[in-house]
Amino acid sequence: MKKIGFIFAALLFSGLANAAVLKIATVTPEGSSWMKDMRASAKEIQELTEGRVQIKYYGGGVMGNDNKVLGKIRIGNLHGGAFTPSALQKIYPDINLYGLPLTFESNEELAYVRARMDRTIEDGLEEAGFVNFGFAAGGFAMIMSNEPVTNLGDLKGKKVWVPEGDTISYASMQALSLSPVTLPLTDVLTGLQTGLIDIVFMSPIGALVLQWHTKVKFITDLPIAYTMGFMAIDKKAFSKISPADQEIVRQVMTRTYQQLNDANLDDNKEALQALLNTGIEQVAIAENEIGEIRSILGKSNRDMAERGDYSLVLYERMLQYLEEYRAVSASAAGN
Repeated sequence: MKKIGFIFAALLFSGLANAAVLKIATVTPEGSSWMKDMRASAKEIQELTEGRVQIKYYGGGVMGNDNKVLGKIRIGNLHGGAFTPSALQKIYPDINLYGLPLTFESNEELAYVRARMDRTIEDGLEEAGFVNFGFAAGGFAMIMSNEPVTNLGDLKGKKVWVPEGDTISYASMQALSLSPVTLPLTDVLTGLQTGLIDIVFMSPIGALVLQWHTKVKFITDLPIAYTMGFMAIDKKAFSKISPADQEIVRQVMTRTYQQLNDANLDDNKEALQALLNTGIEQVAIAENEIGEIRSILGKSNRDMAERGDYSLVLYERMLQYLEEYRAVSASAAGN
């Protein structure tokens, strides 16, 4: 009996030793709903693969900012991360297309365009070396500040946070006569506390999760840019998993990200109300000012596409789908 037990234990140990362990970093705090969902999906994957694939998450930014995480992925200390588009801009610039400022006005417009372009974006990311399982909507980023922003004049000269490495947002902020301050996501709260930055652009749910709402007083009611999150796993690390187990990981994680995407749309509405309940004041921008801001940023977006900051072909395809949706909506409204 002892011999049988020893053999069983040896086989079990051997199986665990040969398990593929995917180490994933994220700035998302431990205890958040995102982390709970991710850990639940990791448990499901481990069970479905009978322990052959295990996912270990490092939450709360313990692995450092995006650049540090990407560096650790390159040397194999990590295998992937949960990112926003700006993190992979240098690797795959087209990942930023959905987030171009003032391109979209509603989640419905995004849903229409994404249904026709997500697969193209996902395939491009994989060609760039990262396996992806879909995108989770983060909602529209809004202007959050300590002084009310109600017109273009209120923006001029203000110090605005721009994600580290995000040259597209940097150019957009300069077009609006703002003074961009580049910081990693992990340093933004401190930047707000110390006065290093005056303005941030963030979705309500993002501001709540990251606690930025504790350092701002005003939210401007204008959907500036669409935000989203996604997981990206190094393709070389992922390819070491058997094809059958890869398919299990893809199925579970794709379903999980679709659920997160759907839930986040509702959560953002609740998050905005939660921010207002803390005493933050919501202000509006005059319609004529919105038109001028949209014109400035529209020109900036096209200029960047034409100089090759991202694909002009995909940019124009996205605008074509957007106009298609608006034409259909206008026709339906007129009937």
